[in-house]
This record gives sequence, structure tokens and C-alpha cells, in this order.
Amino acid sequence: MANNSFLGTDMLPDYTPTSDEKTLALLSHILTFVAPVLAPLIIYIIKKDESKFVAYHAKESLNFQITLILIIIGLIITVIGIITLGWLVGIFSVILVIVATIRASEGKLYKYPFSIKFIK
Repeated sequence: MANNSFLGTDMLPDYTPTSDEKTLALLSHILTFVAPVLAPLIIYIIKKDESKFVAYHAKESLNFQITLILIIIGLIITVIGIITLGWLVGIFSVILVIVATIRASEGKLYKYPFSIKFIK
């Protein structure tokens, strides 16, 4: 059953993830505050063949972070955009990362509301 909103979509996975899987999944989101692309990329590379749950969250997080970088580059190119919209993008992205972290800790799959799927 999916829960849809402007804060993203969550659904239950096919199986109940272990405590370790939930921890790694939430780390793939929360560590983006320290290493935006690197953290989910490393988690994805290490766990992609071991856990569908962790791989899903790491891919979602990585795709979202790459999308954010492209948006920020676009805002920087249009100087007015960074002044007027930069802070909104920042606040909204922090909220979404927190929501994703909570969903991962609950054992749910989370899909960001806007994210280009670079890694499928």
C-alpha cells in the first residue's frame, strides 16, 4: 500500500528488512548531510547484491542528490534563481531527506517526489 504526498511516496517492501538493513538504508539518506553523493554511492556499491532494500534506498538517495546538484547548478547559472529559490530548495531537500530517513527506519521503501532516475 502506497502513501502518496508532496513529501514523496512510501510503500512496504516484499519482505521485512532486518535491523541492519534498516540501519544501512537510513544511513544512505542521513549521511548525505556529510557526503551528498559519496555516502549513498558507497553503500549502493557495497550492498547492491546483498540487500534489495538497502540497494533501493541507496539508489533513491543517490538519484535525489544528483538531481539536487543539477538544480543547484541551474540556480547558480541564473544568479536570480540562487538568490530567490536557493534557500527554498535547501529547506525542502532537508525535509525530504529527514522523511526518507524516517521511512527507511520504519522498514518502508521511499521514493522522493522529484528525482531523475540516473541509476535504475
